Amino acid sequence: MFPGQVYVSIVDCKSAGSELWTTGQTEGCAAFVGRCPGRRPTLVKSLKRAINVLTSREINGDDISALLVTAHPDDECMFFAPTIIRLVELKANVHLLCLSEGNYYNQGAQRRQELLNSCAVLGIPDCRITIVDHKKLPDDPKAEWSVSLVSSVIVHHMRAHSFNMVLTFDESGVSSHANHTAIHKALRHLAFSGQVPNGRRWTEREKTTGYRRLGLWTAPALKFEMTARKETGTAGRSDCCLLSLVTVGPLRKYISFLELPFSWLQPACLRCIIGSQGYRRAKDAMFCHRSQLLWFRYLYITFSRYMFVNTFQTIPQGPKNLKMY
Repeated sequence: MFPGQVYVSIVDCKSAGSELWTTGQTEGCAAFVGRCPGRRPTLVKSLKRAINVLTSREINGDDISALLVTAHPDDECMFFAPTIIRLVELKANVHLLCLSEGNYYNQGAQRRQELLNSCAVLGIPDCRITIVDHKKLPDDPKAEWSVSLVSSVIVHHMRAHSFNMVLTFDESGVSSHANHTAIHKALRHLAFSGQVPNGRRWTEREKTTGYRRLGLWTAPALKFEMTARKETGTAGRSDCCLLSLVTVGPLRKYISFLELPFSWLQPACLRCIIGSQGYRRAKDAMFCHRSQLLWFRYLYITFSRYMFVNTFQTIPQGPKNLKMY
């Protein structure tokens, strides 16, 4: 999008029925309209690439089109800040799909703005943020979100933007929040049933490779490593990689950067680590969520390993369009 171009960032579907999407349109939905800020040039100019792939084509950051799916405003910086920061540094196209406006305490309007402010700090422009407000997707730890509804929302967004990477929570949801785990169930359902839309197309040469590996370094303290596997002999499988954020136990979760050696040694298909500068950026993003800054949030900002490192595992995918009876 060009500077000054109008974008639609928030979807209000309170009046929608059980079907949220209809042929590319949002039924019974109103939209919040604003303006997309101009793109600023990145400061990351000298990247060393160590590529272990069976292709001569060099993979650039802008080859990555990533969708982060969260449940509430503040999830993006509480749990995924290292990933967002590293992808943005690589000039990847990062989008955010937030499935509720965080209206548990009737603060929805305030939390929407806090999310936009937080993403601005992390490097995601407003034009790449979608906040869904649906009566059947309330911000409530006791609410059971419909797997089919969540799946339809995610699929619609993926088809509209053609992502080749989708990131979300794992089955434990980091904090065991029911809304977090519901997203994983929905994405796992899409993966198992073969309903994941294809992402951005690679070259014919890349399609024949057994796997793709990309490792990038900007400084010794900052490490980003990504493994995107493309299996041969599995005709009809989506080329979109699905990744879930690994949940760790309380001891590892709250020892801050001291947890980094454990994350480094544990197997992971995607590992994002930030240093002191990245941590300050993640912390600034957290401070944008003023309505959520209770005393224990400050402890979280100080001691949580998710402010420094993210590790992901792949969500396995089944054959394309698998019929289930």
